[in-house]
Amino acid sequence: MVVFGVNDTMKALEMSAIEKLLLFEDVEMTRYVIKNPVSGDVRTYYLTPFQEKDAEGKINPKYFLDADSGNELEILESEPFGDWLLVNYQQYGAKIELITDKTAEGYQFVKGFGGIGGALRYAVDLDEIKDDFDEDIGGEDFDPDEDFI
Repeated sequence: MVVFGVNDTMKALEMSAIEKLLLFEDVEMTRYVIKNPVSGDVRTYYLTPFQEKDAEGKINPKYFLDADSGNELEILESEPFGDWLLVNYQQYGAKIELITDKTAEGYQFVKGFGGIGGALRYAVDLDEIKDDFDEDIGGEDFDPDEDFI
């Protein structure tokens, strides 16, 4: 009845399945709402500074360029993820607890679980819910038992 990691936590939060949201107070992520101007497709990404840039230090084409046409995608919103959560968590019926990494437990939460997680109101099978990140890791054909060594 717990969830951790940004993708699973946000899936559960959007379903209003999280009762208590746990958030590292200094989480270094940015929330992007990105629109493809050609197709009109809008996606939301939660990216670390490392994910925002490619190996050469330029914008990461995986998130900011259309794979088919190579056109740059339009950024509709860009704001620190932690700030966005602190303003919007109540819309999902959740309570929020800020976690520090100054304690052993807090440090373990930040390093082991990515600094975000939550206690669920009810059991949820998050693997059954498709999101924008599913396509990035292989879609429905992705099987962790077969696709990893």
